[in-house]
This record gives sequence, structure tokens and C-alpha cells, in this order.
Amino acid sequence: MTAGLTILDFVALAWFAALWLGYDRLIDRRLTRRLTINQAMAEHRLAWMRQMTRRDNRITDTSLIGNAMHSVAFFASATIIVVAALLGALRAIDELRGAVAQLPFAQQAPVAAWQVKVLLLVCLFVHAFFKFSWSLRQWNYCCVMIGATPSAPVEPAEAERFARRAGALATCASRDFNSGLRTYYFALAMLAWFVHPLAFMATALWVPCVLAWRQWRSGAADVIAPTEI
Repeated sequence: MTAGLTILDFVALAWFAALWLGYDRLIDRRLTRRLTINQAMAEHRLAWMRQMTRRDNRITDTSLIGNAMHSVAFFASATIIVVAALLGALRAIDELRGAVAQLPFAQQAPVAAWQVKVLLLVCLFVHAFFKFSWSLRQWNYCCVMIGATPSAPVEPAEAERFARRAGALATCASRDFNSGLRTYYFALAMLAWFVHPLAFMATALWVPCVLAWRQWRSGAADVIAPTEI
């Protein structure tokens, strides 16, 4: 054992990392004729920015971005609270171990193993915070780009150039926000690790399955991501 972790713990951790990183790599790829929600939303953002270049009054556009920034800021703030709570949990490891040990199928793990698991959870949420904070900055940049767009009427070529740049930046901001949310989902899956490595592996597989269903087969996907756009 290393740091109180067993071979099965390391296998479960490798399985978790492969699923998380693999899903992150695949979600933005065109795997079927049907677009994912994320891919379709990139097209809708471009259409939004094209409409923006045709308007003189862009209060609506900045209000929409303000709503997105509010959501991102909320998750960034909540993540800091979660990190603080997890660091505080390091002082209550014995109590937590005692509570989980009451479960009939729980694995008995030493204190060192619990400390490693909590610290890995902290790392996940720190990663999420950086994603949210960078998303927030990019939404700020998008506001500046909208403000810099010439007033209508604009030459079609120039309007398309501004629309594509603003749309691409909005998509980058949304991609980092989505990445932060996915980190939350996978961090919740890691909670099962405190019970048993096999439970951890099962929840780590369940999370990308649920996320993939939402992207390709959910009711929202039927509306947002038709087969062809």
C-alpha cells in the first residue's frame, strides 16, 4: 500500500481519470450526424452574435451575458465554500470514518487513505474554481467585444467578422463553465470512494453515461440539437 491506498484504489482512480478526461475529449467531437447540445449551442451563439451586429440597441445582449456571468460567479463562490468545508473535514476524519464504517459494505481504510481522498477532492474543486473564474473573465471580454462592434448598419463582411469572433469567445466561456460543472459531477462520483473502490468505479461510469444521455438523447437535445443545423 502507498499512503494507505490499496492496488484496487489505484485501479479505481485510474478508471476515474480515464473516464473524466476521455469524456472531456469526446464531448466536443462530432461522433454522429446528431450534434451534441454543446455543439448546437455554439451554432446558436454565432446566430445570436450575427443578430447582435444588426441592432443599434444592444442592451438585450449585454443583459443576457450578465445573466450568464451571474451563474458563473455563483458557482465560483460556492466552490470556494466547498473547498473550505473539505479542508475543515480533514480535522474530522475519525468521525467521518466511524460513520461510514457502519455501512455493511464499506471498506475499512486507514486515516492516511481518507486524508488522500479528501485532498484529491479538494484538488478537483480547485480545478473547478479556476474553470469558473476563467469563464467569468471570458464573458467580460465578450461584453467588451460587443461594445466594440460598430453600430448598424455594418458592412456584411465586417459584421460577419465581429459576429464570429464574439460567438467564438462566448463559446470558449461556455466551454470552461461546462467543464467546471462536469468537475462537480465527477467530484460527486468520487464520494463513493470513501465507501468502497468498486462503488467509486461504478459511480465514475454512471456520471459520463448520464451526461452523454443529456447531450444526445434528452428532451432538451431534441429541441436544441437537431440532426442538422
